Amino acid sequence: MLMALLAGLLVATVPLFGGHLRALAHVRIKSFWLIAGALALQVFAISVVPTWPRAVLVSAHLVSYLMAGWFVWLNRHVSGLPIVALGGALNAVTIAVNGGTLPASRSALATAGIRPVAGDFNNSGVLAHPHLAWLGDVIPVPASVPMANVFSIGDLLILLGLAYGLHHLCGSRLVRSSRRAELTAPPTRPTRREHRWFPAASTDSSPRRHPQPAP
Repeated sequence: MLMALLAGLLVATVPLFGGHLRALAHVRIKSFWLIAGALALQVFAISVVPTWPRAVLVSAHLVSYLMAGWFVWLNRHVSGLPIVALGGALNAVTIAVNGGTLPASRSALATAGIRPVAGDFNNSGVLAHPHLAWLGDVIPVPASVPMANVFSIGDLLILLGLAYGLHHLCGSRLVRSSRRAELTAPPTRPTRREHRWFPAASTDSSPRRHPQPAP
C-alpha cells in the first residue's frame, strides 16, 4: 500500500517541476492487462486468501513477477522501465532463491512496527537461513510514519525508475535540462571549405590545356 501511495506522490511532483501529465496520454503501452493482473494476483494471495496452501500462494507470487517481467519487456521502449525492470528482477530472484518469500531484517520490521501474523502467507518475512539477505527488506520506514513499511533495494529502484520515467515523459525540468542544453547550443561554425560559396581551390598545379581549333 505504501508503494502505491509513493507512486501517487511521484505523479503529483511532475507539475511542480513544469511537467505536463497530459503527455502520458500519448505513451503507447502494450498488454496493460499483464501488469494489472500481476498486481491483482499479489493482492489476492497476500490479502484475500493468505491461509490457502503455501505452495499455491508461492506459485501465485512468482507468477505475478513473471507477468510483470513480460509486461516490462514488451514496453522496454518506455522511458524509466528498464530501471523498474532491474528492481523487479532483483526482488524476483531473491524471492525465488528463498522459496517464495522476500527475506526481511528482524530489526527493520521492528523499526517499522510490523509483526507478521503466524500461519498467514507473507511475501516478506524473517527467515532462518536467508539467501541474498542484503537484497531483502532491510530498509525500514519508522513506525511513527503513517503506513510504515520495509523496503528492499529492488523496491527503491522501482520507485527511481518510475520517477525518472514520469518526469522524462512529461518534460519536467528535472530531466530535460541536458536535452534543452543540446538543443540550444550554438552550432559550430563551418570552415571555409564547408561553405558552398567558397569552393575549394584546385590542387592541380599543371597548366590548363585549352583545345586548339581544328585547322
